[in-house]
Amino acid sequence: MGLFDRFRRPAACAAMAETVEARMGRALDAAQAGDYEEALALWEPLAREGVARAQNNIGACFAEGLGVRRDPEMAQKWLRLSAQAGDAVGQRNLAALYFKGEGVPQDYVHAAELYGAAAAQGDAPAQDMLSWMLLEGEVIPPDLAEARRWAEAAAAQGVASSMTRMGMLYHNALGVERNAAEAARWWRQGADAGDADGQAMLGAAHHLGSGVPRDPFAAYEWLLRATDGGSALAAPFLPAAREALGPERAAEAERRAALPLPAADAAP
Repeated sequence: MGLFDRFRRPAACAAMAETVEARMGRALDAAQAGDYEEALALWEPLAREGVARAQNNIGACFAEGLGVRRDPEMAQKWLRLSAQAGDAVGQRNLAALYFKGEGVPQDYVHAAELYGAAAAQGDAPAQDMLSWMLLEGEVIPPDLAEARRWAEAAAAQGVASSMTRMGMLYHNALGVERNAAEAARWWRQGADAGDADGQAMLGAAHHLGSGVPRDPFAAYEWLLRATDGGSALAAPFLPAAREALGPERAAEAERRAALPLPAADAAP
């Protein structure tokens, strides 16, 4: 799920819904093909008719400079209309503007409120972001129970970073009893789903034998994947993990780490 999501409307008003959904579908197809000018031409009349998802999509284009000049003020105008109409993606994207202070004054509290509104509607990226904000406690008061609740909800929808965050909660005993096996279980899910920090933590767990059997080969392979994915968490463990294998086994782990994750393992 991203800045644009496919429009859905209840079965009521079936004839109108079919017409709107068809137009929204053509616009989304154009956007996914990179033709944002065509997408915007389809979204604009819908947005002026009050279709909240179309309003969000126009706002997202102005926020990212897709098919139009980047304009945070225009972005917030359209996203506000979408959010006020109750569109979860519009609420999430407007929250991002308040979080970054783009087109609006920076307001972490209001950002959290908007993320919360979207999260309550089941928007997984909003659940993930709200969980992070509540766990970090730097810009809004921390709430470990709520951080866990929203991380678990996002993880259930396949958000890899929330899977990794669940592992960190159990690893650091944040609102739960410390449980190394449960931490490693969540890290495995995040790692398989492609989260670089989850891969780093799973590699470290295999290196140390924490919650999983000690396995130098798996440790080095996961740490390499994490490094390639941009995680800084792998660096402290890499030299020792490589040394534990020796040159030939290390080379094999490096070869394995360069391969895509198996499709069966990639699902959460």
